[in-house]
Amino acid sequence: MKKSVWISYDLGIKGDYPGLYRWLDSHKAKECGNNVAFLSYEYKSDLIEEIKVDLKKAIEFKNGDRIYIVYNELKESKQHSLGLFIIGNRKSSPWVGYAPMDENIADT
Repeated sequence: MKKSVWISYDLGIKGDYPGLYRWLDSHKAKECGNNVAFLSYEYKSDLIEEIKVDLKKAIEFKNGDRIYIVYNELKESKQHSLGLFIIGNRKSSPWVGYAPMDENIADT
């Protein structure tokens, strides 16, 4: 089976970018802006597990490295977009605190 996926990657300053770029090139990935790529991934039964194992074989990951994938899945006859970290975890958002707070709320 084949599935289209978007991959967002953050390997920090000293990450294994040559390994990642080799992997992306071997899968004919297309560049989609800073640290984002699109590709069609061939898998047998479990997209998430297979892509994760494949990446770990090709790339030397360090603490703090992150790979996030987004893909579509058909559920109950409807397309759903799904996204998850397959390497690493979510961090605090850098934009937290930028939106104005509503100052007109009474304190109780």
